Amino acid sequence: MEHNHDHKECNSCSCGDNPEDLTFFLEIDDETIECEVIGIFEANGKEYIALAPLDSDDVIIYGYKETGDDYELIDIEDEKEFENAAAVLDKLLDEE
Repeated sequence: MEHNHDHKECNSCSCGDNPEDLTFFLEIDDETIECEVIGIFEANGKEYIALAPLDSDDVIIYGYKETGDDYELIDIEDEKEFENAAAVLDKLLDEE
C-alpha cells in the first residue's frame, strides 16, 4: 500500500452519486492520477476511503468525510493511524 504524506488533494468525480461507484482524479505533485474507489470503511470510529490508481497495483488511503452532498479527502498524518487503517482494509479485503 502507498501512503503519501506531502501532497495536496484536488479531486473530482466522473459520474454517479455513490462515492464507491466513482473514479477520482487526484492531483499529486502536478500529476493527475485516475483512481478507482475500492471502498469506504471505518476504523477506530473514523471513516477512510481506499483508492486504487488505474495504472498501478498500489492502494492509497485517505481519511474520508461527507459534508452534505460533498466529501472531503483528508491526509493521514499519523503513521500509527495509517497502519491501523491499512490493517482494517486488509482484513476487509481478505473477508471478500
